[in-house]
Amino acid sequence: MTTSIRRFAVLALAVLSAGPALAAPPAKDSAPKATKGAGDLDRQTREMMQGSFREQGIAKMDRLDQDPAQQACSAARAPSQAVAGRIEAQQLATVKWPSDGQYLGDWREGEKLAQNGRGMTWSDPSAAAARNGGLCYNCHQVDKKEVSFGTIGPSLWNYGKLRGVKDPADPASEPIVKYTWGKLWNSKAYTACSTMPRFGHAELLTEQQLRDLMALLLDPKSPVNE
Repeated sequence: MTTSIRRFAVLALAVLSAGPALAAPPAKDSAPKATKGAGDLDRQTREMMQGSFREQGIAKMDRLDQDPAQQACSAARAPSQAVAGRIEAQQLATVKWPSDGQYLGDWREGEKLAQNGRGMTWSDPSAAAARNGGLCYNCHQVDKKEVSFGTIGPSLWNYGKLRGVKDPADPASEPIVKYTWGKLWNSKAYTACSTMPRFGHAELLTEQQLRDLMALLLDPKSPVNE
């Protein structure tokens, strides 16, 4: 046997001898790993959020706090129909109707509010509702003359006209008038997980500002209903 053949034989024997040790994978723990509970994940999420923001100006950390309705709608699973119904009933009970019984204001002022996106940022000097705009165009088409609008929400063009409101003071118009006020005051009163701001409930707009938006939507003379 030549030297090269001897070397090959020795190498082959070494590989064969080591084969099982090389081929055998390390033993794995077959027991399933413990998963974090929902409560633990919620806690970690809160800690992450609180660690990612800071107070500045009028923007305070309490904006991260959620009420029960928001918590239910932020959960991994959407609320059941029964839970959603309870949320809507609870939110409807918070709606404050006009103190003087007057639902409509000036649609011209309402249009200004719909265009105005100022308010509630750290750079704003005051958190007073009267300093805020509604920025309705951010999510809705309102007046057809405005070509820049969002589509997150439904079009509000011809809002009152399509709903048969010829005279907002007519008792026949009362259901849609009250619904519209309630929707602006607290959107979750009608859709539990609505993403629309709760303008009245959260004190984002004043009662008079809401009247002006109501007029924009329901006044037959408003350009919305032309």
